[in-house]
Amino acid sequence: MKEGKNRVLAEVWGWVWRLALAVVIAQAVHLMVFQPVSVKGESMTDTLQNGEIMYVSKPEYLLGDPARGDVVICHYPGREENFVKRVIGLPGDVVEIRSNQVYVNGEPLHEPYLTPSRNDDGFSMAPFALGADEYFVMGDNRDNSHDSRNYYGAGRPAAITRKDIVGKVRLVLWPLSHARAVE
Repeated sequence: MKEGKNRVLAEVWGWVWRLALAVVIAQAVHLMVFQPVSVKGESMTDTLQNGEIMYVSKPEYLLGDPARGDVVICHYPGREENFVKRVIGLPGDVVEIRSNQVYVNGEPLHEPYLTPSRNDDGFSMAPFALGADEYFVMGDNRDNSHDSRNYYGAGRPAAITRKDIVGKVRLVLWPLSHARAVE
């Protein structure tokens, strides 16, 4: 009788151990490899739509840095939620906007991902120099995006740092009918 009870306890303990290990592995994958993130809001329309679920890759930014044009998940200082934006300026760049045209280091930035009707409010911004660990991010729906141009709500530009960038958006996973790579 005692032998049967010990076997049941060993079996239960084995299942508890396996379940705990699975949870630890799942959390490690979530923190270091990838995570699904839901789009909230309209700031990346037409590239991404409200409610879509994206696959966010993390390893490439553990080994390297974001590139201009990358669509990233980031955090703003003092805010806990995820934001999805496009990297426009890299460390050491000077970003300027004249009537919605973005200039990086004095050169106009070619942005084929923008929809002209979502970028026609005439916005201008004086040259803004980025520090050694700073990135300038913007939504693709510029007329409806709080981003590095104004994310403190005070109407002045502010960069984010490398540690504020969580990962690179690679794919839209859901809804399945709209699954696609993100460029």
